[in-house]
Amino acid sequence: MTVFHRNEKKDPLPEALKGGVVAIGNFDGVHRGHRSVLKRALKLAEERGVPALVLTFEPHPRTVFKPDQPVFRITPAPVKARLLEAMGFHSVIEYPFDRDFAGRSAEEFIRSILVDWLGASAVVTGFDFHFGKGREGGPAFLMAAGERHGFSVSLVDAFRDENAEVISSSRIRELLGEGDVAQAAGLLGYRYTVEAEVIDGEKLGRQLGFPTANMRLAPEAELKPGIYAVRFRRADGTLYDGVASYGRRPTVTDNGAPLLETYLFDFSGSLYCEICAVSFFGHLRDELKFDGLDPLVAQIKRDEEEARALLSGVQPISELDAKIAFAFNAENEG
Repeated sequence: MTVFHRNEKKDPLPEALKGGVVAIGNFDGVHRGHRSVLKRALKLAEERGVPALVLTFEPHPRTVFKPDQPVFRITPAPVKARLLEAMGFHSVIEYPFDRDFAGRSAEEFIRSILVDWLGASAVVTGFDFHFGKGREGGPAFLMAAGERHGFSVSLVDAFRDENAEVISSSRIRELLGEGDVAQAAGLLGYRYTVEAEVIDGEKLGRQLGFPTANMRLAPEAELKPGIYAVRFRRADGTLYDGVASYGRRPTVTDNGAPLLETYLFDFSGSLYCEICAVSFFGHLRDELKFDGLDPLVAQIKRDEEEARALLSGVQPISELDAKIAFAFNAENEG
């Protein structure tokens, strides 16, 4: 799959991708609500025999307008692109979002991007999609533009969960901030997963008999500090069950940036400098400060036992969840 990072003036779209069905949105999390839009686009593209594309925007608009309050990204751009590839899209257009772009008129967005550059034959988006300077473009504007320029428009209603509540990225962020990775997974349709390089650490875990793979998450990550049952994926796709600690290590240092430290069950070897992924299956407990290393080691053993029990026999919760091992394989970027 091809990922385009530049605008239409600098990075011409290959002819083979023109005339496709274009799903438009930020799609942070690629959650079940987003997938109601995305699946509509895939189905329409299959029926018409044309490429299926996603037009998204980087960085997230809220980060542009409030740089001092960057949004907690559930799926940073590379992760989002691989999830969209796993769903079956031919290409992702990561259009640069800045204040200049935000100042474009809605008609210019339609003409220069959807018509002249992408040559879209159909557009699929959410019912509340707005675009252009001052959000002047809305569903009615988009449908009228489609009639003028010759592309069809499909607007998809909000997707609700089993409790009739709308599934949204903000709701999922709140759940992750509470450590409720299980409920977040129900809304995502897959287990929340992070990806980062394994870095060198203080090697205290190795001294205690629990060597860990250490990773730094983005500074704006708002996952609740604590201990989690996880599944770890190496860059080659190999999977390991494990238990992970996310936080500032109060028993040992209690300072510095939060660190994700994962103890992989039944593994030996080096992971340094590998880009790996960690999927969260359950929150075991909050981060605690112990009175010395012996109580800490005893608790880690209990955490391992609980994590092994939780992960034993777990099944994918969706087709996309079953593909995560491949979607997060760093060698599968295309």
